[in-house]
Amino acid sequence: MVFKPPRFHEELPEIEIENPEHERLESAVARALAIAQGVDASDLTVTATDTGITLSGNLLWPYEVERAVEVAKSVPGVENVNVSIEVAKRAIE
Repeated sequence: MVFKPPRFHEELPEIEIENPEHERLESAVARALAIAQGVDASDLTVTATDTGITLSGNLLWPYEVERAVEVAKSVPGVENVNVSIEVAKRAIE
């Protein structure tokens, strides 16, 4: 079987970034969270929308949620942070 490169009317398709500003903000916030002290951002997802930044995922401690929001708001261009983060439940012995 022969696979040919995809073409659109005999021209190679162009890949466009739909919202370059969103990508820039997502990357900047993710970078800031990755190096921030006081929050383990390894299980967080950063999504930029027209209404702001959404942080989603899981954290171990409630104080990490506050710290993640603080770090996200410190990034230039971020005005609003929506939070959809779950904090791990622990059994008390």
